[in-house]
Amino acid sequence: MNAGMKTAANTALNSTAVRAAASARSNRDASAAWAFLAPTLLLVAVFMLGPVLFALFASTQKMDLIGGHSQWAGTKNLQYLLDDHKFWAACRNTLRYVLFVVPLQTVLALALACVLNGRVKFKRGFVTLLFLPTLTSSAAMTMIFMWLFNNNGLVTQFIQAHFGITIRFLSDPAWALPVIMLMNVFSTTPHFMIVFLAGLQNVPRNLYEAMELDGAGALARHWFISVPQLAPITFYVVTMGLIGCFQVFDQAFIMSGGDGGPEDSTLTFTLLIYHFAFKTYNTMGLACMLAVVLTIIIVCATSLLNRLVKSEGHNA
Repeated sequence: MNAGMKTAANTALNSTAVRAAASARSNRDASAAWAFLAPTLLLVAVFMLGPVLFALFASTQKMDLIGGHSQWAGTKNLQYLLDDHKFWAACRNTLRYVLFVVPLQTVLALALACVLNGRVKFKRGFVTLLFLPTLTSSAAMTMIFMWLFNNNGLVTQFIQAHFGITIRFLSDPAWALPVIMLMNVFSTTPHFMIVFLAGLQNVPRNLYEAMELDGAGALARHWFISVPQLAPITFYVVTMGLIGCFQVFDQAFIMSGGDGGPEDSTLTFTLLIYHFAFKTYNTMGLACMLAVVLTIIIVCATSLLNRLVKSEGHNA
């Protein structure tokens, strides 16, 4: 009886010691993990979380950067934006930009990926050549397009020589934004093409072979196999394209000289934020409020896109 009780007591002590050792080891591991994470978390807090919180605070203030003082404005900054015609011009331009660029670059990227996924000679050479615009800086690409579409540019001269039409692409409000759209499609499509091409490598080849035996053509095979199989990648491409188009800045800034002209036709959300923040120094609060509005628009757009994709996948 006593021997059994001693054995049970020893077993309980051993179990307690094992649990204590495991707990101490777990605490040491957690401490080491937090020690390794601390520098990154500090950088995130200082350079990401801090500016976000400051922007939220500044959006409710009337701030004067030069004078170094601010006062409570509440919702007056938002009301000023809603009454400003430049805000609505930026809304129209950005919305047009998104509705044109995102679908076009997605469709072109998918089409090019499907073509290159087939039995194409010199495939790597074609991929390298098509990917070059993505490697080029946006500033250099903007300068190239400005050279092509200025009043004496190659495109302008070609249209004038063959069709007898003179179009002032960069000074005409009807054409300035489409030039930026075309440039963005040209420079971003290759990147998304590579993403689609990587996804196509994982689609089983026997699916295409089975449909080919049934007499389906190349277009039908890609429509009924490639498009459904690439649905998650398509969601990623559309989401990243959506966010990038809402944040377009450098092309519009360079092509318009920073003022969003002609006649506010190239004024975008981010360019208007730049105007409020750095061209009119006592309107930093307006710039922060517009940044908050842009963030809300992007979050709502991506959430709606996510909901639509999930509902379609559920229905399928």
